[in-house]
Amino acid sequence: MFAKSLLSSRLHAPEVTYFTSESVSEGHPDKVADQISDSILDELMIFDPRARVACEALCKTGLVVVAGEISINNDTVRQNEMKLGRKMRSYSDITRQVIKEIGYDDPNTGFDYRSCGVIVALDAQSPDIAQGVDEGAGLHKEQGAGDQGMMFGYAINETNELMPATVQYAHSILQNLSKARKEKQVEWLRPDAKSQVTAEYHNGSIKRIDTVVVSTMHSENVTQEDIKKFVIEHVIKKTIPRDLLDEQTKYHINPTGKFVIGGPQGDCGLTGRKIIVDTYGGHGAHGGGAFSGKDPSKVDRSAAYMGRYIAKNIVAAGLADRALVQIAYAIGIAQPVSVLVQTFGTEKVARTTIENAVKKVFDMTPSGIIKTLDLLRPKENGYSYVQTASYGHFGRPLFPWEKTDKISDLQRAVQ
Repeated sequence: MFAKSLLSSRLHAPEVTYFTSESVSEGHPDKVADQISDSILDELMIFDPRARVACEALCKTGLVVVAGEISINNDTVRQNEMKLGRKMRSYSDITRQVIKEIGYDDPNTGFDYRSCGVIVALDAQSPDIAQGVDEGAGLHKEQGAGDQGMMFGYAINETNELMPATVQYAHSILQNLSKARKEKQVEWLRPDAKSQVTAEYHNGSIKRIDTVVVSTMHSENVTQEDIKKFVIEHVIKKTIPRDLLDEQTKYHINPTGKFVIGGPQGDCGLTGRKIIVDTYGGHGAHGGGAFSGKDPSKVDRSAAYMGRYIAKNIVAAGLADRALVQIAYAIGIAQPVSVLVQTFGTEKVARTTIENAVKKVFDMTPSGIIKTLDLLRPKENGYSYVQTASYGHFGRPLFPWEKTDKISDLQRAVQ
């Protein structure tokens, strides 16, 4: 009888799993590089929305290197300069402004916008690539994909944003930490920081937050105890829902004991090195391509945005509790070579029915994505590409790929 009772309790016990996601702040060296790349893109989009941009940045103590490929129409730039009443800023000026706005304005941090060197090494886009991307220039009439590859979008009804909770909370912790720094709630905070959130799941549903890790750069004149108390009480506990925190939740705050040397002085920064932070924190999947510094003709970026747009509308429409969308391309070809919708057994109608509805409702050609999400003029739509370069490209309502305006279309298409 005892053995039977023990077996029964095991059969009914929940499957307990743990999942961890991380985020990094705007002052993290990789994110400094991402913001430089996207700020240059933003400027170019103002003066030539059809510019071809693949801009990388490298940051180290006292130095930024901006490199890559940029092609612009000089006549278009001059016309817009006259229209706007200002010249397009130099890449060096853009770089310094980004560093200043992040908060690296003190030579004692080892990285200062006024004194750092800026090296620019930019060429034009390869004509072999251009003829496949420009409409009517290559073997195919339509605007083709700028490269081969597969891109993913993901959504889950775990948070109001339809984002995975672990990465959403990790981002929010650092956003609130940054807010505290900029509002000078304390004087010792510095721009570089990292967070990590581990959630406990029971049968796939979030039950509680098990562990929170925060490392923040700070000045010399603060104690470890003061840092720990402020971060836990004034940041973490005001960010994560109270019902997910309990007496067993573990907090690791600046676990090395000191974080005075940070930013590009502490670690070299590179554009595109935080792709999992940029997306879903390890949930779902990632095709491997980075986003920042790339104009919308690059499907690495635009198709990943479309994938999120599709996945979010699937979940918001109630067709599934969780959706992963893969879109794959061949260079120079407009139509995707494949489209996959995965719903992990959470679908309310047949998965293939959802997939067919997606193909019917959404235009996934590069030009169709640009038109649907209106990606060429971000400033006119109330956002900028540099805003995507910190705290994730997904989960914030200011971005057009976060809209859920295709709910009715999808619901009709599955009937």
